[in-house]
Amino acid sequence: MPQLQKDHDRPEAGGVVSDGWIANADGGARGNPGPGAAGIVVRAPDGTVACAGGAFLGTVTNNVAEYEALLWAMRVAQALGARVLELRADSELVVRQMNGQYRVKSPGLKPLFAEAQRLRRGFESVSFVHVPRGQNAEADAWANEAMDTSSVVGDAPRPPGGELRTLFD
Repeated sequence: MPQLQKDHDRPEAGGVVSDGWIANADGGARGNPGPGAAGIVVRAPDGTVACAGGAFLGTVTNNVAEYEALLWAMRVAQALGARVLELRADSELVVRQMNGQYRVKSPGLKPLFAEAQRLRRGFESVSFVHVPRGQNAEADAWANEAMDTSSVVGDAPRPPGGELRTLFD
């Protein structure tokens, strides 16, 4: 099982958001497309890990896996009562699309992007922050464990609702 660290123990991660939750999300596929998984780590405002896990997705592209991780993290944060969320990911494409800096051109990503936009309306505030891969190692480790075992791992709840979701369908 991946080792978890509190963000306040890692100054390079930017510390704890004072009144908000932090979620790290990472997706990956071995091959593109290939067997893929999503990994998340969700932290409460005090920096404690509320939950973390990984989910095998089957055969997906890397970008689909990245979006699935982002969607899962957003759903879990909402289910845990988060109103303010900082979502950290190492996918520059996904973060820039969510921040409106890049257009979503891929037909396979458009419904995932639309679902993320729908979910973001359920928060008072959501920020999407690109982090270097090394600062997303915990979420990456959960995704890799899920790929290695072709299963769901960790203690993160399955995402509630969402008619467009593909995770766990």
